[in-house]
Amino acid sequence: MKKIIVAACFLFTTIAANAQSPAKSIFFELGGPGLASINYDMRFAAKEDGLGFRVGLGGFSIDEESVLFIPAGLNYLLGKDGKNYFEIGGGATVVTGSSFDNNTFGTTFGHLNFGYRLQPTNGGFMLRAAIVPVFNKYGFIPYYAGISFGYKF
Repeated sequence: MKKIIVAACFLFTTIAANAQSPAKSIFFELGGPGLASINYDMRFAAKEDGLGFRVGLGGFSIDEESVLFIPAGLNYLLGKDGKNYFEIGGGATVVTGSSFDNNTFGTTFGHLNFGYRLQPTNGGFMLRAAIVPVFNKYGFIPYYAGISFGYKF
């Protein structure tokens, strides 16, 4: 009986140690859909690449005027070496703000993402750089960009 319990514990420990969880990252982005934002990114499947999502919170306040950005979107990572990826995605950013005379405003804009991601397999420093076209009912900016750095765990 002891041998069966020990074997079962060993088997369970081996399976648990080899179970892969989805890649998750937290990063600061300058430019991009959040202008200056903190973001969370995660794959949907238990692997390093493939389909995932990102959501963030950013903004600024200058001279009693403030703006809040909430970027959210889907992305797909393509890569073969487990470290370097091509990232493609899209989503929307909600923008809300207020001015010094208590006027409030809000809008939403769409964004696309075409970029490079350095994301080590075992966690650590993560880097992103991308062209991020943005668009809404007022127009289209095709050459907007963003750079991000953070931690993959």
